[in-house]
Amino acid sequence: MTTRRPDDARTVTTSGSNDYATFRRALRRASPQLARPLPWIAHPDPWAVLVSEFMLQQTQTSRVVEPWHRFLAAFPTPNACADAPLSAVLRLWSGLGYHRRAKALHEAARRVRDAHDGEVPREVRDLRSLPGVGEYTANAVASFAFARPVAVLDTNVGRVLARALVNRTLRPAEARALAQELVPRRDSASFNQAMLDLGARYCKSSPLCADCPVAMACRWRLEGGVDPAPRSAGVSRPQSTFEGSDRQVRGRVLAALRESALTSAQLRSCLDGVETGRYGSILAGLVDDGLVERRGRVVRLVGD
Repeated sequence: MTTRRPDDARTVTTSGSNDYATFRRALRRASPQLARPLPWIAHPDPWAVLVSEFMLQQTQTSRVVEPWHRFLAAFPTPNACADAPLSAVLRLWSGLGYHRRAKALHEAARRVRDAHDGEVPREVRDLRSLPGVGEYTANAVASFAFARPVAVLDTNVGRVLARALVNRTLRPAEARALAQELVPRRDSASFNQAMLDLGARYCKSSPLCADCPVAMACRWRLEGGVDPAPRSAGVSRPQSTFEGSDRQVRGRVLAALRESALTSAQLRSCLDGVETGRYGSILAGLVDDGLVERRGRVVRLVGD
């Protein structure tokens, strides 16, 4: 259902479409109230930040905290991760799903070890060269680990930009340009984190405008109209249903193989209700992705 806010709308005069000082001040004042107690926020180790960003891709924040702690306890440095077999990384990825991210993180750790002397690179262009690192992850690590003044644009931030800053739907390129224009030169990491926190806690898909601590600086609240956030920014796609999906079956296969290598018959018996043809296709996909290998009749995680 389309959301409108005529009840909160009021007549305002703005000093220009690119005057964002009022919003910046409101966000700064609200940042202590917005802050979430997440262990990777303001963490001094760039590797810990990089691991968190890999884990947060397509995964709810609440599901990441425990695996993040577990992973860093086992692999406190990029070299420790790079030197371990992929199977060890996959075992520590339990509960996070999208296991190709684990393989990409393992490959990124190897690239850091071999090309960057074991130190996570500081610049966006070098971060983008790491396997599994796209625009968002590179900017997030550059901002949160190295205080680079670059925008961190995800779905949460896209909603804030569309509603609070311009009160209209934003195309992806517009959202990227606006996000970068908004980032201050100083203390950009805390500003980016506050934007993420605002989107996650208040400026949600179903926004909590009545309680929002920056509501008085929000153009949508002041001007009213149709909610501009849906279809704005284009920075993410809705996930498909998990229950009964191939993703779920892939997870069941990997969960069984985390316990031990199995014969194909033993593995097949762990997957009640999965048609033989579908099982074969999913197993072949895991092999093609480099997560699983077959040696004769035995199926195992790569690296076991």
